[in-house]
Amino acid sequence: MPIYLLSDDEPELFPPPSKADKSGLLAVGGDLRPERLVAAYSQGIFPWYSEGQPILWHSPDPRFVLEPEKVHVGRSLRKVMNRGTYTVRYDTVFAKVIDACSRVHRPGQDGTWITDAMKQAYIRLHELGLAHSVEAWDGEVLVGGLYGVSLGAAYFGESMFALAPDASKVAFATAVERFKGWGFQLIDCQVETEHLERFGAESWPRKRFLAALGQALKEPTRRGPWTEGAET
Repeated sequence: MPIYLLSDDEPELFPPPSKADKSGLLAVGGDLRPERLVAAYSQGIFPWYSEGQPILWHSPDPRFVLEPEKVHVGRSLRKVMNRGTYTVRYDTVFAKVIDACSRVHRPGQDGTWITDAMKQAYIRLHELGLAHSVEAWDGEVLVGGLYGVSLGAAYFGESMFALAPDASKVAFATAVERFKGWGFQLIDCQVETEHLERFGAESWPRKRFLAALGQALKEPTRRGPWTEGAET
């Protein structure tokens, strides 16, 4: 199956996700300007590549998805949340969160896919109110969190980190509860992980994911920053 080369002049133009190969790789090239990233996420496509590679665009099948209404928070994690071990804040140190995510050692992974270019691209999306961080704080020390993109009633999770026990889990579970209150319809977890499966994420065929995404994108986007009244 051919891999498509993106045009520099048409940032919103992508091939149909159905054209991706078995690994989910769909296209190569282009850039990370906000218009292209928004167009990609709106079509169920995201960039994922390593330093030294061209930009690689993916739309995996199946897709790992969590519906906020179906989230499962385990008893032990609920106890940690109820104890107030961490304070959860939103969008206060986005750049620090994405930098911390880039530094996390992940088993079986050499280096990071969160390159300097990726950092700058998502910081720009954050400045535009479309990318958001969820942060776990121990006092005034950042100890965990995650970041992602929000469009319509969908949140596209990108990465998370933890420097203290359960910190990223508390941030994620707290955010999902807030997303439920906001009427978010899905959280795109991209690819399967045991960690997110415990929260209730499921593998969906790409066709189902794209249909649900289309419905979610009919809702207005809750632009950021999400800081006001958002500490829990």
